[in-house]
Amino acid sequence: MASVLAWAITTAIVISILVRRRQLKWRPLASIHAIFRHWGEVLSISIPAALSNITTPIANGVLTALVASHGAAAVAAFGVGNRLESLSLLVCLALSMTLPPLISQNYGAGQITRVKKAYSSVIRFALCWQLGLYLVFILIADPVSNWFTSDPDVAYWIKIWILIVPVGFGFQATTFLSASTFNALHQPLKALWISLIRLFLLYLLGVAWKLCRWVRGDVCCAGFGQCINGYAGLVLGEASFTEFNAARVDTPI
Repeated sequence: MASVLAWAITTAIVISILVRRRQLKWRPLASIHAIFRHWGEVLSISIPAALSNITTPIANGVLTALVASHGAAAVAAFGVGNRLESLSLLVCLALSMTLPPLISQNYGAGQITRVKKAYSSVIRFALCWQLGLYLVFILIADPVSNWFTSDPDVAYWIKIWILIVPVGFGFQATTFLSASTFNALHQPLKALWISLIRLFLLYLLGVAWKLCRWVRGDVCCAGFGQCINGYAGLVLGEASFTEFNAARVDTPI
């Protein structure tokens, strides 16, 4: 109920700002045919984008189940790692929200060079930013692990997670930035396929599941799996964008 009220109040405030400050005008309803046509155009992008966004929590849920088979300490460490992951990716997540309008505006105006420059600049920034955060994590691994728990077993696995997993955060950031870019370029299916291949084929089935069966210490195995899956996402995103550049026509949409 609290979530419903929070989102309802937020929506009301946003609409109020759009109407009062941005002069949003309410037009009379068009014909049913026009309404469904407009809805179809929006849904053709929003449905694949939504499916792409829900792949991450689904994959994390499956991975948590794999981690749970190795006891409470592994689950606790993995949970702490997920919180640290959310915080460390916050800046790049904000970029993924602000990049699509820039990409769409320039692509619609036929400014393909600006699209390529914006994408390349954001990818370079994400890699450098996450690398810097990883170096910070290395320096504070001991105190951070002790902040979260007094259990030496859990603290040990938290430290292992900090030393391994954040290496792949830069690659992971480039993945969802690439997905946002393809959504802005009206190619949401490419974004969806990047997420599906990265998370399910390469991460869960190809890496984490095998490692979890062969090696005890699930958090460590999941960490290596996440690094590999992040790099795979970077490769997929770059390859898809290169393919787009080779096939695109320098004309407005």
